[in-house]
Amino acid sequence: MRWLDLPPIWTAGHLLVLWVLPGGAGGRMWNVLGIALISVGVVLMVWAVTAMLARRTPVMPGQAPEALVSSGPFVLSRNPIYLGDVLVLAGAALWMGPLWGIVLVIPLMAVLTIRFIRPEEARLRERFGGEYDAWAQRTRRWI
Repeated sequence: MRWLDLPPIWTAGHLLVLWVLPGGAGGRMWNVLGIALISVGVVLMVWAVTAMLARRTPVMPGQAPEALVSSGPFVLSRNPIYLGDVLVLAGAALWMGPLWGIVLVIPLMAVLTIRFIRPEEARLRERFGGEYDAWAQRTRRWI
């Protein structure tokens, strides 16, 4: 059951809730904006995974970091993969409707922060100390 406690599963669960909510799409403008957010989210996730693999550090949550990745998308956010998850959900809410489904972003961000980001930050701080602290000072957790 541990595989159920992974960020993509949490994101998929929120997307499923969005999919079954009553209501319709918000119109062409919202559709275009939604597709744009989904696209940016996916690109951000792929870019971040590529940067992590290039530094030979694990991508899966809960594994010990081998390197502090602070370049590429990690200049913009300390958590670009999770930010990508949130952008995909927000984009889906705008694209698929109902527009009020955007409120699902809040619980997803809370779950990602509590279940994954805080423990990862603790592991990074323990492993990289001052180097991590300096990066965390200049780079926001989300955006």
